[in-house]
Amino acid sequence: MSSLPLAGRLTALRHALSEFGVDGFFLPRSDEHLGEYVPACAERLAWLTGFTGSAGLALVLPDVAAVFSDGRYQIQIRQQVEQSVWSIKHMYETVPPLWAAEHAKGKAIGYDPRIVSVQDIEAFRKAGCQMVALNRNPIDGIWTDRPAPPSSPVLVQPLELTGRENHAKIRDIADILRQNGQDAVLLPDPTSIAWLLNIRGRDLPFLPVALCFAVLHVDETVDLFIDPSRIDGSVSTHLGDAVRVRKSAEMAQVLQTLHGKTIRLDPARCPVWFTVTLKSANATLAHGTDPCLMPRASKTPAELDGMRRAHLLDGIALCRFLSWLDVHGVGKTEIAISDHLLALRREAESCIGPSFHTIAGTGPNAAIMHYAPTQEHCDTVQADTFLLIDSGGQYTDATTDVTRTVWMGTGTPPEAWKTHYTCVLKGLIALHSAVFPAGTHGYRLDPLARLALWQEGLDFDHGAGHGVGSCLSVHEWPLGFTRRPVLDPICEHMVLTNEPGFYAPGSHGIRLENQMETCLAHRTEAGDILCFRTLTLAPIDQRGIDPSRLTDAERSWLNDYHAEVLAQIGPHLATEDYSWLERACRKL
Repeated sequence: MSSLPLAGRLTALRHALSEFGVDGFFLPRSDEHLGEYVPACAERLAWLTGFTGSAGLALVLPDVAAVFSDGRYQIQIRQQVEQSVWSIKHMYETVPPLWAAEHAKGKAIGYDPRIVSVQDIEAFRKAGCQMVALNRNPIDGIWTDRPAPPSSPVLVQPLELTGRENHAKIRDIADILRQNGQDAVLLPDPTSIAWLLNIRGRDLPFLPVALCFAVLHVDETVDLFIDPSRIDGSVSTHLGDAVRVRKSAEMAQVLQTLHGKTIRLDPARCPVWFTVTLKSANATLAHGTDPCLMPRASKTPAELDGMRRAHLLDGIALCRFLSWLDVHGVGKTEIAISDHLLALRREAESCIGPSFHTIAGTGPNAAIMHYAPTQEHCDTVQADTFLLIDSGGQYTDATTDVTRTVWMGTGTPPEAWKTHYTCVLKGLIALHSAVFPAGTHGYRLDPLARLALWQEGLDFDHGAGHGVGSCLSVHEWPLGFTRRPVLDPICEHMVLTNEPGFYAPGSHGIRLENQMETCLAHRTEAGDILCFRTLTLAPIDQRGIDPSRLTDAERSWLNDYHAEVLAQIGPHLATEDYSWLERACRKL
């Protein structure tokens, strides 16, 4: 990643900070768009610390430095980060602003205003930290072989896949602005812009977007900031006269023209640089959620049809893979297993690639929630252990995410492990079977996925599910089912994952995950009642189940699900794979 050894990078950064006149530095794992996935040129946190997880931050002070991440990465971060120079913290147990306030009294902490959100800086300042915006990122000055920014061509997402024209979406968002007395909205999130304008790109691994910024105005016009050379004639025609394509270098100049206007921005998703620039233009800032998020999360009929098509293709690939795994898995490396699954997915013409880095963990690696094998760290699958495979595909018409935990070998799991597996399955069934009022917050449903584990004194340190995009992010707002009281409503036509798990560090890990469509169950005078319909089509390994722990209703759910998998996937399989699927879907 750099000619500068990892061990020397923290020292080099501290030396550079003295030139900026600050004592410390706040470095989130984000780029100028504050998204989950960043291009190689923005992997500053990984460059500095060695930690490659998708969520985290570093705080560097003269005598102490800490790396923070959430529960998914607590094992991985300790494997990747040198703990003799970095402290490792859980960001929800040790809140970063409070940690900084305790350790940086009287000290100035620098930050890059282009990659830090308004919300984050407000939290640090509220905690009493002295935060100083820097005119450039100090990492970039010492990362001498930093990769170039991506520049893939912009692509059109056709109407038959989106179900709604871009000009209609622009009108809808402009209507929201009118209703709120606002003149424009800032859109730094490329996934919002991709949804709004029905465009895609290949700038990022796993996320099919073109990195860009936009300002949508109440007069139903849009300023799109991107290199014009990336937009050919057909894309220009698709965008229409209402979209003005401008160079990114023009952004500050355009923002200055918003003098006296009321500009909406999402403080959780907008970098500080925008607020500073708009304030200098004497614009009025109106904090509000990105207005594209809820309409994007509520899928159109065309998008839901695309989801079903993609899950059929995904299910065919998964069943062929699981059949192969049963015979050939033991002795294969985790990388070989991951590559084989991806190759099967790619046989579908509509498959673009994976929707995230496949998690294929054998034995103790399965207990690392977001473990992803690499050429440098890759184990061989052993017999008589669980193999956890969490993977997904990006298709032109949908995004998939599915996890199966498979018992490898001819023996049977220890009874305690079967208890763990069965509790996870019971959580999957309970959440799938939920019936609830429209608008229910996801955190209220999250306990359904945990109750069977709680009854055994067990739990898992991640949310029970998340939203999924339509050929967009595999992790889409609303968050879905969370342990924390986040007020994200679950509404009809949303697509979410259902993924309880259990992890025994150093021993084994179990997760089962299906994608679900949110559907109308009942329409009442008091409001709509919703339920879930499973989209994922792949058998659940019955070798891990203790049938005595299942109720009759749970057993019926599993048998009905497997009958559906066999009916939908079976006709598309060769004889050998079909025979395997018949056995895998047998009645419990």
